[in-house]
Amino acid sequence: MKNAVGREIPDELLKEGWKVYQGAGHRDGELLKKQGPRTRIGEKPQGSKLVGSLREAIQRCGLRDGMTISFHHHFRDGDYVANLVMKEVAELGIRDVTIAASSLGAAHDPIARYIEEGVVTGLQTSGIRGRMGEVVSQGRLRTPAILRSHGGRVRAIEEGEVHIDVAFIGAPTSDECGNARAVGGRSDCGVLSYAMADAEYADRVVVITDTLVPYPNFPASIHGIDVDYVVKVDEIGDPKKIATAAARMTQNPRDLMMAETAAKVMAATPWFKDGFSFQTGAGGPSLAVNRFIEPLMRERGIRMRWAIGGITGSICELMDKGLVDAILDTQDFDVAAIEHIGKSPHHFEISASEYANPANKGALINKLDFVVLAALEVDTDFNVNVITGSDGVLRGAPGGHPDTAASARCCIIVTPLTRGRMPTVCESVVTVTTPGEDVDVVITDYGIAINPKRSDLIEATKDSGLPFKTIEELRDIAYSITGEPEKVQFGDRVVGIIEARDGTIMDVVREIKPFSFRD
Repeated sequence: MKNAVGREIPDELLKEGWKVYQGAGHRDGELLKKQGPRTRIGEKPQGSKLVGSLREAIQRCGLRDGMTISFHHHFRDGDYVANLVMKEVAELGIRDVTIAASSLGAAHDPIARYIEEGVVTGLQTSGIRGRMGEVVSQGRLRTPAILRSHGGRVRAIEEGEVHIDVAFIGAPTSDECGNARAVGGRSDCGVLSYAMADAEYADRVVVITDTLVPYPNFPASIHGIDVDYVVKVDEIGDPKKIATAAARMTQNPRDLMMAETAAKVMAATPWFKDGFSFQTGAGGPSLAVNRFIEPLMRERGIRMRWAIGGITGSICELMDKGLVDAILDTQDFDVAAIEHIGKSPHHFEISASEYANPANKGALINKLDFVVLAALEVDTDFNVNVITGSDGVLRGAPGGHPDTAASARCCIIVTPLTRGRMPTVCESVVTVTTPGEDVDVVITDYGIAINPKRSDLIEATKDSGLPFKTIEELRDIAYSITGEPEKVQFGDRVVGIIEARDGTIMDVVREIKPFSFRD
């Protein structure tokens, strides 16, 4: 059965109860009863929740075959926690585990062996990269991996689609009762936004820290009322890989040109006015947009009311210059952002549900004016792929991409027209992660395409002098440079399900086949 973006969804998935994506806002207004965890009453005076080892905590939680465990990704490429836990799980002989992480990356390459050994048989996450992505793409995971946006993950937890038996939450600091913070330790990460839903909805919660502090560790990101056990370990992560010294501002002339163009497009719209809201990412071109909107804001004498999302020192600097009133933070990418949240009274930690969950009474992104995003591929229907490479291997993450694209008044995709010898703008993307109906502008180094459905943007920017083209013209230019690429060869087996943020199926990823040239 085809869904609203024209992708054929296998009947066997529909028989299992899945529904196909039916378009943006399809579930808007639907009543939903939130699920809740199984918990235990604590009436008596309580001492410490500290246990002697990670293994002891796992055993006390009653973790057994077939259960679901979760991790967060705030430690990024410096994360030690997931690997430490999985080593103990494997040595205890526990099998058939599902990992429901907020994201998985290269730091978790060791977990790939547990997939091959049958310790891990399910993955539900926003990102799969590195060795794990290769293993899943090769069909070695027993069940299809389920990939969700950040908002979609929280929705799935709150709706009961995902039930977490044990959540393992790495925390830079914690007291003996599990009040945990993202600052004040040796491995600070700034915020713990993506772990908040896990703490609230998991049946058992284990906080893992390398820095114990006196009780009460307030203001807490993770509250002790949700925590069962606390474990002290030697190290929870590598600080040098948790956050860079500063998120790199690109010096590539091509990237800078695209960033400047994005700022000019924003300035040409009716929403670039005093009090606007904005999200940009940590990638080269999108990060550089911050540099180019500053002079435009000063020229017009306007301020940004609030910035949101993954935060870098670049946006913090704009606040310190008096150009941003508030920062709403779900993830910190560099040391400057981590330090800033500790010293600025207007830099706030928010939960992933507050950020982007479509199944609440109004996520903050529903008030977002502009979002600037990247892409691996964009097709002539404006569909975006951020999850699979040109070879079909899982190597990315939906993250907040589909969430913010769906909600922002103006969604801008910034991408070079080609990468190496591969076209970025193409006839059809390998995998749809963000539907074209939610994408408004595509900016490349060879021109700009506005989605024809956005006649208001076309009208607003017509006198801007910017180099507009149709998306088909951009595709043709890309193909003239690279040639039309061979299609990736897939087998029949579904190895990944791309879930739309509302819980329906946006696309599927199939097992890759060894490439062979056409005769």
